[in-house]
Formats: sequence, C-alpha cells, structure tokens
Amino acid sequence: MNKILAIAKKEFMDNWRNKWIIAISAIFLILTVVVSYFTKGEWQNLSSTIVGMMSFVELLIPILGLMLGYATIAGEKERGSLAILLSYPVRRWEILVGKFLGLSCVIASSIFIGFGVAGIIIGINVKEVKWLEYFYFIAISVLLGIVYIAISIMLSSIFKKRTTAMGGAIFTWFFFSMIWGIILFGLLIIIYKSNPLQIVNENFTAPNWFYFLSALNPVNAFESLIYLNVTPIRGAIPINYPSFYNNPFLFSMLFIWVALSLAIAYFFFRNKDI
Repeated sequence: MNKILAIAKKEFMDNWRNKWIIAISAIFLILTVVVSYFTKGEWQNLSSTIVGMMSFVELLIPILGLMLGYATIAGEKERGSLAILLSYPVRRWEILVGKFLGLSCVIASSIFIGFGVAGIIIGINVKEVKWLEYFYFIAISVLLGIVYIAISIMLSSIFKKRTTAMGGAIFTWFFFSMIWGIILFGLLIIIYKSNPLQIVNENFTAPNWFYFLSALNPVNAFESLIYLNVTPIRGAIPINYPSFYNNPFLFSMLFIWVALSLAIAYFFFRNKDI
C-alpha cells in the first residue's frame, strides 16, 4: 500500500508542477461564473447554473481526463523513466493503481476547486442556493473524470508510442461525444424505417435497448444521472426513462468502465516489454 501511495503522490506532484491543477481549476471557475452571470446579465442560482454548464462539462472533462493520462505509460516508456521505476521492488499492478489514484486526485482536485470557488461566489450573490444539488453535480463530474482517467491509462498501456496513444485518446473522445449518438439514432431509423417520422413524434418512447446502449456511453450515463437528480433539468426536458434507468444502474455503468479499463490496462501492461 505504501508503494501505491508513493506512486500516486509522485503522479499528483508531477502534474502540480506542470500547473495542470491550476489551469484546469481556472477553466472550471471562469466557465461557471460566466455561465451563471453573463448569460443573462445577472446572477443565476446554482441549479440554473448546472443547466448551463452541462454541455461544457460533457465536452471538457472527457478531454481533460484523456489528456492527463494518455502518456502515463507510453510516454514514460519512451522517456525511459518507466524502466527505472520497474527496477525498484514494485509490481506492475501497483504502478497502474498508483498512477490511477494520483491522476484521479489531480482531476478531482481541479473540479472541486474550480466548481467549489465558483459555487461560493454564486452563493454569495443569490438568495436561493440548493447546495446539495450542486455538490451532487460536482461529485458526478468528478466520477466522469475518473472514468476517463481509467480509459486513458488503458489506451496508454495498449499503444506503444505516445503519439499513437494521443491519437487513440482523440478518437475515443470523438467516438463517445459524437459517433455513439449517431449510431444509436441510425439503429432507430433502421428499426422504424417503415415510419421514421414516428421517432420525432412527441409521444414516441424509445425502446429499452436504446436506453441500455445509451447508458454504455459514460457521457450519457453522466447526463442521465444529473437529469434524474437536479430539479431544473428534469423540469425543463421531460423524458420518460424506463423503470431500470435509475441511479444504481447508471452508477454501475460508470464503475464498470473504471474496472474494465484498469483490467485491460493491466493485461497489456503486464505483457509489455519495457
């Protein structure tokens, strides 16, 4: 355990020295304040701010998670620092877990600092403050970031070079952010090809398989968790989710991504010739 914590601390401090934490925190702080005040020229409450922040979070946090971790194995292998680390009495799974914990702390610290300071600024300027919903939004945002940290470490373990790992990270972001939704909508069109206009009908309810496949996308699972637990979003966009589409199911989808990504990362890292 001491070895894992030592690796995690080193990973955290390396990113702190690279000013990652400060930069990411500043991005979240500025965006939150801008969305809260400048969209209407007056301060909005925290719940309304969450509605405006959703699209930014869904784009930025996956990018940041992937950029933080894509070089953690492939990059260190190229620099030779990984060979030095493996010369010490430390196992490869301990290196993976340590790096995962360290990078997770980096993105968690950034999100908590950025959103937390912004939340305090907004809370001072508005009367109605639903701190529980805002804290929930922060916690789920952190979990989304941790999922992408795990995915980025998996990519870094699979690919041999830093550049190819970066390419894999960019494709992963593009796939989950854009391609996944197009594929699902295309499947709906194919299945309902006899009456495609039914899909845009107000009374149309997507089948259960559509929601299940949608939840496999970490961004969609995050979005649905926010929708189910933040009042303004649920009121603004009425969606009839199936009965199985609840917090335990959506949380399990995100945790499965973390566990599966780290397991695949260990499989490739264990067999990698350093």
